[in-house]
Amino acid sequence: MTAREPADHPLLSGPFEPLGFEVDLPDLAIEGELPDGLCGVLYRIGPNPQFPPIAPYNPLQGDGMVHAFALRGGRVGYRNRWVRTAQWTLEREAGRALFSTASPQLNDPAVAGLESQGAANTHIVAHAGRLLALEEGHRPIALAPETLETLGPFDFDGALPGAMTAHPKVDPVTGEMVAFTNFPNRRFDGTLALHVIGADGRLVRSEAVAGPYPAMVHDFAITERHVVFVVSPATLSLERLRAGRPPIAWEPALGGFVGVMPRHGTAEDLRWSPAPAAMVWHTLNAFEADGGVHIDLCEQAAAAFPSADGTPIPETALQQRLARWIVQLSGDRPVEAWRLHEAVCEYPRIDERRTGRPYRYGFVAAHGGPGTGDLCHRAIGRFDHASGEMALWRAPAGCAVSEPVFAARPGSADEGDGWVLATVFDEGAGRSHLVVLDAQRVEAGPVARAHLPHRVPAGFHGSWVAD
Repeated sequence: MTAREPADHPLLSGPFEPLGFEVDLPDLAIEGELPDGLCGVLYRIGPNPQFPPIAPYNPLQGDGMVHAFALRGGRVGYRNRWVRTAQWTLEREAGRALFSTASPQLNDPAVAGLESQGAANTHIVAHAGRLLALEEGHRPIALAPETLETLGPFDFDGALPGAMTAHPKVDPVTGEMVAFTNFPNRRFDGTLALHVIGADGRLVRSEAVAGPYPAMVHDFAITERHVVFVVSPATLSLERLRAGRPPIAWEPALGGFVGVMPRHGTAEDLRWSPAPAAMVWHTLNAFEADGGVHIDLCEQAAAAFPSADGTPIPETALQQRLARWIVQLSGDRPVEAWRLHEAVCEYPRIDERRTGRPYRYGFVAAHGGPGTGDLCHRAIGRFDHASGEMALWRAPAGCAVSEPVFAARPGSADEGDGWVLATVFDEGAGRSHLVVLDAQRVEAGPVARAHLPHRVPAGFHGSWVAD
Protein backbone atom coordinates (compact mmCIF):
# COMPACT_ATOMS: atom_id res chain seq x y z
CA MET A 1 0.00 0.00 0.00
CA THR A 2 1.26 3.48 -0.88
CA ALA A 3 2.45 5.39 2.21
CA ARG A 4 0.82 8.79 2.85
CA GLU A 5 2.20 11.75 4.74
CA PRO A 6 0.51 12.32 8.13
CA ALA A 7 -1.62 15.44 8.64
CA ASP A 8 0.85 16.76 11.23
CA HIS A 9 3.73 16.88 8.73
CA PRO A 10 5.37 20.31 9.33
CA LEU A 11 4.76 21.37 5.71
CA LEU A 12 1.14 20.18 5.77
CA SER A 13 0.05 21.67 9.08
CA GLY A 14 -0.18 25.05 10.80
CA PRO A 15 0.47 27.85 8.28
CA PHE A 16 1.02 25.22 5.56
CA GLU A 17 -2.17 23.21 6.11
CA PRO A 18 -3.93 22.78 2.75
CA LEU A 19 -7.33 24.32 2.20
CA GLY A 20 -9.92 21.68 1.32
CA PHE A 21 -12.47 23.81 -0.52
CA GLU A 22 -13.06 26.49 -3.14
CA VAL A 23 -15.21 29.52 -2.35
CA ASP A 24 -16.36 32.91 -3.64
CA LEU A 25 -16.64 35.65 -1.01
CA PRO A 26 -17.77 38.91 -2.64
CA ASP A 27 -17.46 41.22 0.36
CA LEU A 28 -14.79 40.68 3.04
CA ALA A 29 -14.94 42.47 6.38
CA ILE A 30 -12.68 45.55 6.20
CA GLU A 31 -10.73 46.97 9.11
CA GLY A 32 -9.39 50.48 8.48
CA GLU A 33 -9.93 52.24 5.17
CA LEU A 34 -8.85 51.02 1.75
CA PRO A 35 -6.90 53.71 -0.13
CA ASP A 36 -8.58 55.55 -2.98
CA GLY A 37 -7.18 54.37 -6.29
CA LEU A 38 -6.18 50.91 -5.11
CA CYS A 39 -8.17 49.04 -7.76
CA GLY A 40 -7.17 45.70 -9.19
CA VAL A 41 -6.54 42.10 -8.25
CA LEU A 42 -3.84 40.51 -6.12
CA TYR A 43 -3.22 36.95 -7.29
CA ARG A 44 -1.32 34.55 -5.06
CA ILE A 45 -0.37 30.93 -5.69
CA GLY A 46 1.18 28.08 -3.76
CA PRO A 47 1.08 24.34 -3.05
CA ASN A 48 -2.22 22.98 -1.76
CA PRO A 49 -2.47 19.17 -2.12
CA GLN A 50 -6.09 18.10 -2.50
CA PHE A 51 -5.35 14.70 -0.89
CA PRO A 52 -2.75 13.49 1.64
CA PRO A 53 0.41 13.25 -0.52
CA ILE A 54 2.36 10.09 -1.19
CA ALA A 55 5.38 10.16 1.15
CA PRO A 56 7.85 11.80 1.08
CA TYR A 57 6.19 15.17 0.43
CA ASN A 58 7.93 17.85 -1.63
CA PRO A 59 5.91 21.12 -1.55
CA LEU A 60 7.49 22.22 -4.83
CA GLN A 61 5.18 19.72 -6.52
CA GLY A 62 2.04 20.10 -4.39
CA ASP A 63 -1.17 20.90 -6.32
CA GLY A 64 -1.31 24.61 -7.12
CA MET A 65 -4.11 26.76 -5.70
CA VAL A 66 -4.76 30.38 -6.70
CA HIS A 67 -6.11 32.98 -4.27
CA ALA A 68 -7.48 36.19 -5.83
CA PHE A 69 -8.28 39.36 -3.88
CA ALA A 70 -10.22 41.88 -5.96
CA LEU A 71 -10.01 45.43 -4.55
CA ARG A 72 -12.53 47.83 -6.06
CA GLY A 73 -14.69 50.69 -4.80
CA GLY A 74 -13.58 50.35 -1.21
CA ARG A 75 -14.53 46.65 -1.11
CA VAL A 76 -12.53 43.41 -1.27
CA GLY A 77 -13.79 40.22 -2.87
CA TYR A 78 -12.03 36.86 -2.63
CA ARG A 79 -12.01 33.72 -4.78
CA ASN A 80 -9.82 30.62 -4.71
CA ARG A 81 -9.45 27.76 -7.17
CA TRP A 82 -7.18 24.78 -7.67
CA VAL A 83 -5.32 24.80 -10.96
CA ARG A 84 -6.92 21.86 -12.74
CA THR A 85 -3.91 20.13 -14.24
CA ALA A 86 -4.23 16.68 -15.76
CA GLN A 87 -2.66 15.35 -12.54
CA TRP A 88 -5.23 17.12 -10.36
CA THR A 89 -8.12 15.81 -12.51
CA LEU A 90 -6.97 12.20 -12.39
CA GLU A 91 -6.53 12.36 -8.63
CA ARG A 92 -9.93 14.00 -8.13
CA GLU A 93 -11.55 11.16 -10.08
CA ALA A 94 -9.64 8.56 -8.04
CA GLY A 95 -10.27 10.25 -4.69
CA ARG A 96 -6.62 9.95 -3.62
CA ALA A 97 -3.11 11.12 -4.50
CA LEU A 98 -1.68 9.19 -7.44
CA PHE A 99 1.43 11.18 -8.40
CA SER A 100 4.39 11.38 -6.04
CA THR A 101 5.73 14.88 -5.35
CA ALA A 102 9.19 13.38 -4.79
CA SER A 103 9.83 10.89 -7.62
CA PRO A 104 7.84 9.32 -10.50
CA GLN A 105 9.14 5.98 -9.27
CA LEU A 106 6.81 6.34 -6.26
CA ASN A 107 3.68 7.03 -8.33
CA ASP A 108 0.60 4.93 -7.69
CA PRO A 109 0.45 1.90 -10.05
CA ALA A 110 -2.80 3.35 -11.45
CA VAL A 111 -0.79 6.05 -13.27
CA ALA A 112 2.30 4.01 -14.11
CA GLY A 113 3.87 5.39 -17.28
CA LEU A 114 1.82 8.61 -17.27
CA GLU A 115 3.70 11.89 -17.20
CA SER A 116 2.53 14.72 -14.96
CA GLN A 117 1.79 18.19 -16.35
CA GLY A 118 3.28 19.52 -13.16
CA ALA A 119 1.65 21.31 -10.27
CA ALA A 120 1.48 24.91 -11.61
CA ASN A 121 2.08 26.22 -8.09
CA THR A 122 5.08 28.58 -8.03
CA HIS A 123 4.16 31.91 -9.60
CA ILE A 124 1.24 33.58 -11.35
CA VAL A 125 1.80 36.40 -13.84
CA ALA A 126 -0.27 38.46 -16.23
CA HIS A 127 1.01 39.46 -19.67
CA ALA A 128 -0.68 40.48 -22.92
CA GLY A 129 -4.11 39.81 -21.49
CA ARG A 130 -3.23 36.32 -20.29
CA LEU A 131 -3.00 34.99 -16.75
CA LEU A 132 -0.44 32.18 -16.45
CA ALA A 133 0.22 29.79 -13.55
CA LEU A 134 3.89 28.82 -13.66
CA GLU A 135 6.40 26.30 -12.38
CA GLU A 136 9.76 25.70 -13.92
CA GLY A 137 9.43 22.03 -14.81
CA HIS A 138 6.48 22.28 -17.20
CA ARG A 139 4.57 24.54 -19.58
CA PRO A 140 2.48 27.41 -18.19
CA ILE A 141 -1.19 26.80 -17.42
CA ALA A 142 -3.55 29.53 -18.64
CA LEU A 143 -6.34 30.73 -16.35
CA ALA A 144 -9.33 33.00 -16.87
CA PRO A 145 -8.44 36.22 -14.98
CA GLU A 146 -11.91 36.87 -13.54
CA THR A 147 -13.15 33.36 -12.74
CA LEU A 148 -9.80 31.53 -12.29
CA GLU A 149 -11.16 28.78 -14.56
CA THR A 150 -8.33 26.59 -15.84
CA LEU A 151 -8.03 27.00 -19.61
CA GLY A 152 -5.24 24.45 -20.00
CA PRO A 153 -1.52 24.17 -20.85
CA PHE A 154 -0.23 27.11 -22.86
CA ASP A 155 2.67 26.97 -25.32
CA PHE A 156 2.37 30.30 -27.18
CA ASP A 157 0.65 28.73 -30.17
CA GLY A 158 3.18 25.92 -30.39
CA ALA A 159 6.26 28.16 -30.22
CA LEU A 160 7.32 27.06 -26.71
CA PRO A 161 8.90 23.61 -27.04
CA GLY A 162 8.71 22.63 -23.37
CA ALA A 163 8.91 24.08 -19.88
CA MET A 164 9.37 27.73 -18.89
CA THR A 165 10.74 29.45 -15.81
CA ALA A 166 8.45 30.47 -12.98
CA HIS A 167 10.09 33.93 -12.92
CA PRO A 168 9.76 35.68 -16.28
CA LYS A 169 10.61 39.39 -16.37
CA VAL A 170 8.50 42.03 -18.14
CA ASP A 171 10.29 45.07 -19.50
CA PRO A 172 8.22 48.06 -18.32
CA VAL A 173 9.15 50.14 -21.38
CA THR A 174 8.92 47.69 -24.28
CA GLY A 175 6.33 45.32 -22.76
CA GLU A 176 8.49 42.32 -23.73
CA MET A 177 8.42 39.32 -21.44
CA VAL A 178 11.77 37.54 -21.13
CA ALA A 179 11.89 33.99 -19.76
CA PHE A 180 14.21 31.01 -19.65
CA THR A 181 14.12 27.24 -19.34
CA ASN A 182 16.49 25.13 -17.26
CA PHE A 183 17.41 21.76 -18.86
CA PRO A 184 15.38 22.39 -22.05
CA ASN A 185 16.77 19.25 -23.69
CA ARG A 186 16.26 17.03 -20.60
CA ARG A 187 19.90 15.92 -20.86
CA PHE A 188 20.94 17.67 -17.65
CA ASP A 189 24.09 19.06 -19.26
CA GLY A 190 23.81 22.66 -18.08
CA THR A 191 22.01 24.00 -21.15
CA LEU A 192 19.62 26.91 -20.66
CA ALA A 193 17.12 28.31 -23.16
CA LEU A 194 16.23 32.00 -23.45
CA HIS A 195 12.75 33.01 -24.64
CA VAL A 196 11.48 36.45 -25.69
CA ILE A 197 7.74 37.09 -25.82
CA GLY A 198 6.63 40.30 -27.50
CA ALA A 199 4.25 42.83 -25.94
CA ASP A 200 1.52 41.26 -28.09
CA GLY A 201 2.03 37.88 -26.39
CA ARG A 202 3.74 36.12 -29.31
CA LEU A 203 6.91 34.14 -28.61
CA VAL A 204 9.31 35.67 -31.12
CA ARG A 205 12.64 34.11 -30.21
CA SER A 206 14.20 31.15 -28.41
CA GLU A 207 17.92 30.62 -27.98
CA ALA A 208 19.83 27.75 -26.36
CA VAL A 209 22.88 28.71 -24.31
CA ALA A 210 25.52 26.60 -22.60
CA GLY A 211 25.83 26.87 -18.82
CA PRO A 212 28.95 26.06 -16.77
CA TYR A 213 27.44 22.86 -15.26
CA PRO A 214 23.99 21.33 -14.63
CA ALA A 215 22.51 23.28 -11.70
CA MET A 216 19.29 24.39 -10.05
CA VAL A 217 18.69 27.77 -11.71
CA HIS A 218 15.42 29.18 -10.36
CA ASP A 219 15.53 32.89 -11.19
CA PHE A 220 17.40 35.35 -13.38
CA ALA A 221 17.30 39.08 -14.20
CA ILE A 222 17.22 41.54 -17.08
CA THR A 223 18.55 45.04 -17.64
CA GLU A 224 17.68 47.43 -20.45
CA ARG A 225 20.22 45.72 -22.73
CA HIS A 226 21.18 42.43 -21.12
CA VAL A 227 19.96 39.12 -19.71
CA VAL A 228 21.63 37.96 -16.49
CA PHE A 229 21.87 34.28 -15.47
CA VAL A 230 22.99 33.35 -11.94
CA VAL A 231 24.26 29.77 -11.57
CA SER A 232 24.86 28.41 -8.07
CA PRO A 233 26.68 25.13 -7.28
CA ALA A 234 23.53 23.16 -6.45
CA THR A 235 24.17 20.50 -9.07
CA LEU A 236 22.04 17.78 -10.63
CA SER A 237 23.57 14.42 -11.51
CA LEU A 238 21.90 11.37 -13.03
CA GLU A 239 25.03 9.39 -12.20
CA ARG A 240 24.60 10.13 -8.52
CA LEU A 241 20.94 9.18 -8.74
CA ARG A 242 21.77 5.82 -10.35
CA ALA A 243 24.39 5.18 -7.67
CA GLY A 244 21.89 5.81 -4.88
CA ARG A 245 23.47 9.12 -3.88
CA PRO A 246 21.80 12.56 -3.76
CA PRO A 247 20.62 13.58 -7.26
CA ILE A 248 20.82 17.25 -6.20
CA ALA A 249 23.90 18.17 -4.18
CA TRP A 250 25.73 21.23 -2.90
CA GLU A 251 29.22 21.42 -4.48
CA PRO A 252 30.76 24.77 -3.49
CA ALA A 253 34.17 23.79 -4.89
CA LEU A 254 32.70 24.37 -8.37
CA GLY A 255 32.12 28.02 -7.54
CA GLY A 256 29.24 30.17 -8.75
CA PHE A 257 28.91 31.95 -12.10
CA VAL A 258 27.09 34.92 -13.56
CA GLY A 259 26.36 34.92 -17.27
CA VAL A 260 25.64 38.19 -19.09
CA MET A 261 24.20 38.14 -22.60
CA PRO A 262 22.93 41.00 -24.77
CA ARG A 263 19.13 40.81 -25.00
CA HIS A 264 19.36 41.04 -28.78
CA GLY A 265 22.54 38.99 -29.06
CA THR A 266 23.17 35.29 -29.55
CA ALA A 267 24.55 32.43 -27.47
CA GLU A 268 28.04 33.29 -28.76
CA ASP A 269 27.76 36.65 -27.00
CA LEU A 270 27.13 35.11 -23.57
CA ARG A 271 30.04 35.64 -21.16
CA TRP A 272 30.40 33.81 -17.82
CA SER A 273 32.22 35.37 -14.85
CA PRO A 274 33.25 33.56 -11.64
CA ALA A 275 30.97 34.46 -8.74
CA PRO A 276 30.65 33.57 -5.04
CA ALA A 277 29.77 29.95 -4.26
CA ALA A 278 26.43 31.01 -2.79
CA MET A 279 22.89 29.80 -3.40
CA VAL A 280 20.63 32.32 -5.11
CA TRP A 281 16.94 31.46 -5.34
CA HIS A 282 15.59 34.92 -6.13
CA THR A 283 16.88 38.14 -7.63
CA LEU A 284 15.58 41.56 -6.62
CA ASN A 285 16.58 43.55 -9.72
CA ALA A 286 19.48 44.28 -12.07
CA PHE A 287 20.63 47.38 -13.91
CA GLU A 288 23.59 48.83 -15.81
CA ALA A 289 25.88 51.45 -14.25
CA ASP A 290 29.56 52.44 -14.31
CA GLY A 291 30.50 49.95 -17.03
CA GLY A 292 28.98 46.97 -15.27
CA VAL A 293 25.81 45.07 -14.52
CA HIS A 294 24.63 45.36 -10.92
CA ILE A 295 22.57 42.41 -9.65
CA ASP A 296 20.75 42.59 -6.32
CA LEU A 297 19.65 39.26 -4.87
CA CYS A 298 19.01 37.17 -1.79
CA GLU A 299 22.20 35.28 -1.04
CA GLN A 300 22.37 32.01 0.91
CA ALA A 301 25.69 30.55 2.13
CA ALA A 302 24.58 27.07 1.01
CA ALA A 303 21.53 25.39 -0.45
CA ALA A 304 19.31 23.01 1.51
CA PHE A 305 20.76 19.99 -0.29
CA PRO A 306 23.36 17.57 1.07
CA SER A 307 26.90 17.52 -0.24
CA ALA A 308 27.67 15.00 -2.99
CA ASP A 309 28.65 12.38 -0.39
CA GLY A 310 25.40 12.89 1.53
CA THR A 311 26.73 15.10 4.33
CA PRO A 312 23.95 17.46 5.47
CA ILE A 313 24.37 21.24 5.30
CA PRO A 314 24.41 23.17 8.63
CA GLU A 315 21.04 24.79 9.28
CA THR A 316 22.46 28.27 9.88
CA ALA A 317 24.02 28.27 6.39
CA LEU A 318 20.50 28.51 4.94
CA GLN A 319 19.82 32.06 6.14
CA GLN A 320 19.36 34.54 3.30
CA ARG A 321 20.36 38.20 3.11
CA LEU A 322 20.34 40.92 0.47
CA ALA A 323 23.56 41.28 -1.48
CA ARG A 324 24.84 43.13 -4.55
CA TRP A 325 26.96 41.47 -7.21
CA ILE A 326 28.64 43.49 -9.98
CA VAL A 327 29.85 42.06 -13.28
CA GLN A 328 32.05 44.25 -15.47
CA LEU A 329 30.98 44.30 -19.12
CA SER A 330 34.59 44.30 -20.30
CA GLY A 331 37.62 42.41 -19.06
CA ASP A 332 37.79 39.12 -17.18
CA ARG A 333 37.43 40.18 -13.58
CA PRO A 334 35.42 37.96 -11.21
CA VAL A 335 32.13 39.17 -9.78
CA GLU A 336 32.47 41.78 -7.04
CA ALA A 337 30.06 41.06 -4.18
CA TRP A 338 29.04 42.52 -0.84
CA ARG A 339 26.15 42.32 1.59
CA LEU A 340 23.59 45.13 1.55
CA HIS A 341 21.95 44.49 4.94
CA GLU A 342 22.11 42.02 7.82
CA ALA A 343 18.37 41.35 8.04
CA VAL A 344 17.47 37.74 7.21
CA CYS A 345 14.98 37.98 4.36
CA GLU A 346 13.51 36.31 1.27
CA TYR A 347 10.93 36.82 -1.51
CA PRO A 348 12.42 40.12 -2.76
CA ARG A 349 10.15 42.35 -4.89
CA ILE A 350 10.34 45.84 -6.39
CA ASP A 351 8.16 48.49 -7.96
CA GLU A 352 8.16 46.61 -11.26
CA ARG A 353 8.04 49.83 -13.25
CA ARG A 354 11.79 49.89 -12.45
CA THR A 355 12.57 46.37 -13.68
CA GLY A 356 15.99 46.37 -15.32
CA ARG A 357 16.63 50.02 -14.42
CA PRO A 358 18.42 51.82 -11.57
CA TYR A 359 16.05 51.85 -8.61
CA ARG A 360 15.85 52.71 -4.92
CA TYR A 361 13.46 50.42 -3.05
CA GLY A 362 13.17 46.68 -2.47
CA PHE A 363 10.46 44.89 -0.48
CA VAL A 364 11.06 41.60 1.35
CA ALA A 365 9.58 39.09 3.76
CA ALA A 366 11.87 39.12 6.80
CA HIS A 367 12.52 37.72 10.29
CA GLY A 368 12.19 33.98 9.82
CA GLY A 369 12.53 31.42 7.09
CA PRO A 370 15.29 28.90 6.33
CA GLY A 371 18.09 28.67 8.84
CA THR A 372 16.29 30.62 11.59
CA GLY A 373 14.43 27.80 13.32
CA ASP A 374 11.14 29.28 12.13
CA LEU A 375 9.59 28.12 8.86
CA CYS A 376 7.58 31.35 8.56
CA HIS A 377 8.47 34.99 7.99
CA ARG A 378 7.20 37.42 10.60
CA ALA A 379 7.84 40.87 9.11
CA ILE A 380 7.61 42.92 5.90
CA GLY A 381 10.62 45.08 5.07
CA ARG A 382 11.42 47.93 2.71
CA PHE A 383 15.11 48.32 1.89
CA ASP A 384 16.26 51.78 0.81
CA HIS A 385 19.41 51.76 -1.34
CA ALA A 386 19.86 55.49 -0.78
CA SER A 387 20.11 55.21 3.02
CA GLY A 388 21.05 51.54 3.40
CA GLU A 389 18.26 51.16 5.94
CA MET A 390 15.62 48.43 6.25
CA ALA A 391 12.26 49.70 7.51
CA LEU A 392 10.29 46.83 9.12
CA TRP A 393 6.70 46.16 10.03
CA ARG A 394 6.59 43.22 12.41
CA ALA A 395 3.36 41.26 12.28
CA PRO A 396 1.62 40.63 15.64
CA ALA A 397 2.85 37.68 17.70
CA GLY A 398 1.78 34.35 16.24
CA CYS A 399 1.26 35.78 12.75
CA ALA A 400 3.12 34.81 9.57
CA VAL A 401 3.43 36.98 6.47
CA SER A 402 3.56 36.17 2.77
CA GLU A 403 5.75 37.65 0.06
CA PRO A 404 5.07 41.40 -0.29
CA VAL A 405 3.73 42.65 -3.65
CA PHE A 406 3.86 46.31 -4.71
CA ALA A 407 0.87 48.15 -6.21
CA ALA A 408 1.52 51.58 -7.74
CA ARG A 409 -0.64 54.61 -7.03
CA PRO A 410 -2.55 55.43 -10.22
CA GLY A 411 -1.36 58.62 -11.89
CA SER A 412 1.99 58.69 -10.08
CA ALA A 413 5.27 57.83 -11.79
CA ASP A 414 7.36 58.15 -8.61
CA GLU A 415 9.09 54.92 -7.65
CA GLY A 416 7.62 53.35 -4.54
CA ASP A 417 4.57 55.61 -4.47
CA GLY A 418 1.81 53.14 -3.71
CA TRP A 419 1.09 50.23 -1.43
CA VAL A 420 2.47 46.86 -0.40
CA LEU A 421 0.03 43.95 -0.22
CA ALA A 422 0.56 40.70 1.67
CA THR A 423 -1.47 38.00 3.35
CA VAL A 424 -1.08 37.37 7.09
CA PHE A 425 -1.92 34.07 8.80
CA ASP A 426 -3.00 34.29 12.44
CA GLU A 427 -1.95 30.95 13.93
CA GLY A 428 -4.09 31.38 17.05
CA ALA A 429 -7.29 32.15 15.14
CA GLY A 430 -6.54 29.80 12.26
CA ARG A 431 -7.54 32.53 9.79
CA SER A 432 -5.83 34.86 7.33
CA HIS A 433 -6.28 38.45 6.30
CA LEU A 434 -4.97 40.74 3.57
CA VAL A 435 -2.92 43.72 4.73
CA VAL A 436 -2.40 46.98 2.83
CA LEU A 437 0.73 48.92 3.82
CA ASP A 438 1.77 52.39 2.67
CA ALA A 439 4.93 51.59 0.68
CA GLN A 440 6.58 54.80 1.91
CA ARG A 441 5.75 54.04 5.56
CA VAL A 442 5.89 50.26 5.81
CA GLU A 443 6.96 50.43 9.45
CA ALA A 444 3.70 52.21 10.37
CA GLY A 445 1.73 49.02 9.80
CA PRO A 446 -1.41 48.32 7.80
CA VAL A 447 -3.71 51.12 6.70
CA ALA A 448 -6.36 48.46 6.07
CA ARG A 449 -7.03 44.78 6.59
CA ALA A 450 -9.52 42.53 4.77
CA HIS A 451 -10.47 39.53 6.91
CA LEU A 452 -11.16 36.01 5.65
CA PRO A 453 -13.09 33.38 7.63
CA HIS A 454 -10.41 30.80 6.74
CA ARG A 455 -6.67 30.54 6.19
CA VAL A 456 -4.59 31.16 3.08
CA PRO A 457 -1.86 28.50 3.28
CA ALA A 458 1.73 29.67 3.09
CA GLY A 459 2.51 29.86 -0.62
CA PHE A 460 5.16 31.13 -2.95
CA HIS A 461 4.59 34.13 -5.22
CA GLY A 462 1.97 36.53 -6.47
CA SER A 463 1.24 39.48 -8.77
CA TRP A 464 -0.77 42.68 -8.65
CA VAL A 465 -2.83 43.42 -11.77
CA ALA A 466 -4.23 46.95 -11.76
CA ASP A 467 -7.59 47.62 -13.36
